[in-house]
Amino acid sequence: MQQVHKSKIRKRNSQIDLQLMIVPALLTLLIFSYLPMFGIVIAFKDYNVLEGFFGGKWVGLANFREMFTDERFHSALRNTLAMSSIKLLITFLAPVLFALILNEVPFARFKKWVQTLTTLPHFLSYVIIATLTIIFLDPKGIVNGLLKATGVTDNPVEFLANSHYFWMLGASLDVWQETGWGAIIYLAAITGINLEIHEAAKVDGAGRLRTIWHINLPAIKGTVMVLLILNIGSLMYGGSNFNQSYLLGNVFNRDTSYVLGYYTLDNGLMQMRYSFATAVDLFQSFVSLLLLLAANWGAKKLNGSQIF
Repeated sequence: MQQVHKSKIRKRNSQIDLQLMIVPALLTLLIFSYLPMFGIVIAFKDYNVLEGFFGGKWVGLANFREMFTDERFHSALRNTLAMSSIKLLITFLAPVLFALILNEVPFARFKKWVQTLTTLPHFLSYVIIATLTIIFLDPKGIVNGLLKATGVTDNPVEFLANSHYFWMLGASLDVWQETGWGAIIYLAAITGINLEIHEAAKVDGAGRLRTIWHINLPAIKGTVMVLLILNIGSLMYGGSNFNQSYLLGNVFNRDTSYVLGYYTLDNGLMQMRYSFATAVDLFQSFVSLLLLLAANWGAKKLNGSQIF
């Protein structure tokens, strides 16, 4: 009995040590994620820096009423949803297709090189990406030079001075930057498939396309649905939308490049309307939560996949 008691004590002590290891992570989450949420209160006040969070006049929903009557907000909301929707359709599917194709490549060394080269853009600063984009798409740049040399156009195309090109340009940059990185998780899921299943499919006469459709796709279906739910939940923020709007946007393409992230920055830091900017961001977060819940509910109804 005494030995059993000592064993329980040692086991309990070891568990305490392990659980204490997560304390720094919990403190970080508390300090940087939960405590700042108290700042939401300034969305309902006329915030003054000198008076702090607990000072200032209470204005209720005045900031939200002003937001919904502002034409710039409606323009930014339209651009955000349009860009995010285009990216959801294009940049979400690109890593899935890339992973399925790359998995079929029989040359291991070539596959590693391709995966490495396509993953590297993910680690580039968006300032570098924007600078390269401006250089390449300049009227005297490489892209216009190729278009003119191949006879596609006689006059240079003003890619960044024409608002009609901005949404697709943003989606194209995201495909280039994130396809290789996004394919990693799908390749990992495909790699985990039992090889005996593939061998059995070959014996039954299944070709590559049938193997992909009946084995590989079902294997990554759960991963695809989880990431799709998360992507739908972030439609109001749109990932790189702000970077593209801030670094590639200008007065010529402002009709399509002005997004909610830039709208919040413009009102919050540039005009120092902190309460109004907080109200805009709170609106984004609230809609994002609703989209996440709706996507999670829809995925559960369709095929049983869900996050929570």
